[in-house]
Amino acid sequence: MHACVVNFMRFSRSVHQLVLMGEIGGNDYNFWFSDRRRPRETPEKYLPDVVARIGAAVQEVINLGARTTVVPGNFPIGCLPAYLGAHQSNVKADYDELHCLKWYNEFSQKHNQVLRQELARLRSQNPGVKVVYADYYGAAMQFVQKPQAYGIADPLVACCNGNGPYHTGGACNNQTKLWGSPDGFASWDGLHMTEKAYKIVSDGVLDEPLADTPLRHIC
Repeated sequence: MHACVVNFMRFSRSVHQLVLMGEIGGNDYNFWFSDRRRPRETPEKYLPDVVARIGAAVQEVINLGARTTVVPGNFPIGCLPAYLGAHQSNVKADYDELHCLKWYNEFSQKHNQVLRQELARLRSQNPGVKVVYADYYGAAMQFVQKPQAYGIADPLVACCNGNGPYHTGGACNNQTKLWGSPDGFASWDGLHMTEKAYKIVSDGVLDEPLADTPLRHIC
């Protein structure tokens, strides 16, 4: 048998056994929101296109033979130090009771709602395939709401970055100040989380009801 055919057969068997997970779409919004001079409402117009592209990517891996896919929603971006630093406001109403930016968290929730509708459509069109939604928003809000329970002093500041109230405005490199051990922070550089925070999120979707089907049950 031709080597290419053998390799494809092996690949097909592997894809059937894998749990495929991918995070798509976040940077489509981060790029726009990173410049506060841009109208913040614009991404609402292309949100449906972002979700449609996510759906198309999921359908593509299903067409390749995937039988279990995990698609995460967006994080509460209004609680990210990078957003808090870039979009500081003197208007108290712009912040919620956790001191996160309300508009940006509401935007994440809109994205997640539309994404869940798209995943429901994919399930209906692909019987026998598990399309699991992972609630990254809810998972991350665990340590935003109760940081002390996880040994985090302040979930809204970065461990490695610049100065200011959120430790943002610079780049994280070998010249950058570390504000303490990463184990005491949720955010590493203002945009990406620390290993500790990612573990909290992963535990939430592996074992707790923060995924349509807890992933540990699938694996």
